[in-house]
Amino acid sequence: MKKNIHGIIVTLLLIIITIGFININTVKAQSKDMDNQVDGQEDITVEEIAEKLIRFHVIANSDGKADQELKLKVRDEVLKYIQPILKESTSIEESRIILTEKNEEILKIAERVIEENGYDYKVQSTLSKEYFPVKTYGNITLPQGQYEAYRIIIGSGEGQNWWCVMFPPICFVDITKGEVAYEETEKEMKSVLNEDEFNMVDNTSKENNKKTSKNDNKTDKNDNKSVKVVDNTEDKNVVVKFKVAEMFKGLMK
Repeated sequence: MKKNIHGIIVTLLLIIITIGFININTVKAQSKDMDNQVDGQEDITVEEIAEKLIRFHVIANSDGKADQELKLKVRDEVLKYIQPILKESTSIEESRIILTEKNEEILKIAERVIEENGYDYKVQSTLSKEYFPVKTYGNITLPQGQYEAYRIIIGSGEGQNWWCVMFPPICFVDITKGEVAYEETEKEMKSVLNEDEFNMVDNTSKENNKKTSKNDNKTDKNDNKSVKVVDNTEDKNVVVKFKVAEMFKGLMK
């Protein structure tokens, strides 16, 4: 009888030990999978995202109220002209060609707006790689780094700037409504970025996708004839989500 009890106990112990080993190996496998996923996100660099985008910046002569209003008027007229053309672009290379070919006409439009508003500022444009701090446009937050950008510089160019992304063309989402349509923005960005790259610049989640920052909802105070788009001149949002993956990985170790 004692031998039978002893045998049962040994058998139960072996079963418990076996189950324990299975559970440990399962947890390790899951942890490894999570590490691989996090590592994959960490491997994404700003350069990889930047090389797929062209930014658009309009830089005011100064931070004075009149100069800032002039900047927005120049922006409105330029977007009215270039929007239908760039909307048809299917690649970043094609967008570069369009901007180069239409640059002279864009400058003429900017000069006309400046003159009509009683100023004699000179205006210039550049299509080049420039360093930019963290900036947010609707549900898209681009980390600091070097990006290719088409810039319109009014006068001395010492004022705050308005910006958006020209390729893919999210400058032009809901342009007549004065708001950025998040779903359309996501669609456009995902046309050039893969899933992980998009997650790096998407500042929304299922829990907070309806919570936008104060600056995201601002529109300019131009007259009714102007095109209304999001005014992110004073946007000072700071990105913290890039630390999440690193913190999570640390907890799993």
